[in-house]
Amino acid sequence: MQYYIQKLLGLFFFLTALLKQGFISCGSQRVYGIVHEKVTFNIASNEPLKEILWKKQKDKVAEWENSEGRAFSPFKNRTYLDPVSGDLTIFNLTSSDEGKYEMESPNITGTKTFFLYVLEHLPSPRLTCALTNGSIEVLCRILEHYKSHRELTEYSWDCPMEQCKHNSTKMYFKLDDELPQTIQCTASNPLVNKTSSIVLETCVPNSGHSRNRYVFIAVLSGVITIIACIVLYMCGILKCDRKTDRNK
Repeated sequence: MQYYIQKLLGLFFFLTALLKQGFISCGSQRVYGIVHEKVTFNIASNEPLKEILWKKQKDKVAEWENSEGRAFSPFKNRTYLDPVSGDLTIFNLTSSDEGKYEMESPNITGTKTFFLYVLEHLPSPRLTCALTNGSIEVLCRILEHYKSHRELTEYSWDCPMEQCKHNSTKMYFKLDDELPQTIQCTASNPLVNKTSSIVLETCVPNSGHSRNRYVFIAVLSGVITIIACIVLYMCGILKCDRKTDRNK
């Protein structure tokens, strides 16, 4: 019991330290952007702002003062500061742009605070399947090389069966059920969603080939039967013709 109390106290002091350093703010608005694309921090001011200062942590990003705008490294040549609304747009996002941003202005009471999450482009999920205890287990996941805030990735399924209403990375289908032909899995984050599909029949070894083989055998048997009937019929006609010739 004492061990768990010490762990909880350690976590509490860790979060408290982050709050003091400004890495986490309860009043921060979450903003999401994608690497190499742009993102805008919206202020929505109702009146023109005379002075504007944007900071990331404690470093200046951009400012508007005396009717002139200025950007600071490493944001030079890739920001736009709207002097009317106070909105800040950052272009060509990089992973190092992630963090806490603050906007200050004499025209606004208090400080506007945002936390930017920079995400990599979300790849399509990969669907794999296997037979497990008489059921088909289907797994939907983003490949391991995708490291960008995996905790923000959610999964959903699309099929006419009840279990597809549950959001998880795994799905089970009984072999004796009437299986849907195709199921879809969608991976999504706050900005993007990607969908992949799989045909359940391919999860059962040789199921497709067995069905095709049975169809082929049935058709072949039918053809052989028809040919046999024709041959027997023709042989019967020939025998009748020979008997007629002998009688003559």
